[in-house]
Amino acid sequence: MRTFYPEIEPYDSGFLDVGDGQQVYWETSGNPDGKPVVFLHGGPGGGTNPNQRRVFDPEKYRIVLFDQRGCGKSLPHASDPDADLSTNTTWHLVADMEQLREMLEVEKWQVFGGSWGSTLALAYAQTHPERVTELILRGIFTLRAAELEWFYEGGAAALFPDLWEGFVEPVPVVDRGHLIRAYSRLLNDPDPAVHGPAAVAWSRWESSTITLKPRPDLVEEFTEEKYAVAFARIENHYFVNGGWFEEGQLIRNANLLHGIPGVIVQGRYDVCTPPMTAWDLHKAWPEADLRMIDDAGHSFDEPGILHALIKATDRFADR
Repeated sequence: MRTFYPEIEPYDSGFLDVGDGQQVYWETSGNPDGKPVVFLHGGPGGGTNPNQRRVFDPEKYRIVLFDQRGCGKSLPHASDPDADLSTNTTWHLVADMEQLREMLEVEKWQVFGGSWGSTLALAYAQTHPERVTELILRGIFTLRAAELEWFYEGGAAALFPDLWEGFVEPVPVVDRGHLIRAYSRLLNDPDPAVHGPAAVAWSRWESSTITLKPRPDLVEEFTEEKYAVAFARIENHYFVNGGWFEEGQLIRNANLLHGIPGVIVQGRYDVCTPPMTAWDLHKAWPEADLRMIDDAGHSFDEPGILHALIKATDRFADR
């Protein structure tokens, strides 16, 4: 069973001014002359962490990580009550990736993304297919209405009724007919006594359900208030706006990926992004290899998922 490569530190990092008053944190690690790969973190709003460097062979890959607008080390941070999210959209992030690629003088790169990162990877690859050498995607999420309704409007409550009570608790009973919209009002309330508990409840729901078995350490990380506020605000902002996609756009436009080698890794018991979306993408993009992991949920570091992801990066390392 494959597991993480050894810990490594970046050999370069900085902030990229992408306009709109946004400074995007980026870093590079591994081999400066290696095969370029860009890692797209989840959320949106999740930020990067050091373990994400470790799914790539550091002798063969030039590994690029960056924190998307408003989260991680990028500035301004969405936990600031005055943070403006109007210029934080999918298409701003796609443009940020192009600015970063050009700044790093990368002609083409492998694009690796899980959960929301798979959404952004698909949006980028369908916009700039000539810049993508391969796609490695995990826990497929495309912001279709059915996907959002399943996890945030009550479908997944059938599996986690106890945890669901905590998710709906901050929302007045009269507003529970549309929880994403109700949370939008709570998370954008300037009063920390309102948006703080709402953000923690939102983040606890997600972090408690993304692994096959409970991970208290992960829940603790997600529910630290500054992280939770940025994470919940950015996610909710994207979900209220449907990711700025037409319904079903990323699946419908999968033909634009023709000729790009791909691997799709999906946990069989992924409650956050159920396998239906990975299956729909695979049907629309049959040349991609689908790896269904029978003993995993959603998180990228669950053993079976991690094994499949590293096998995929190794497979493409010398291509």
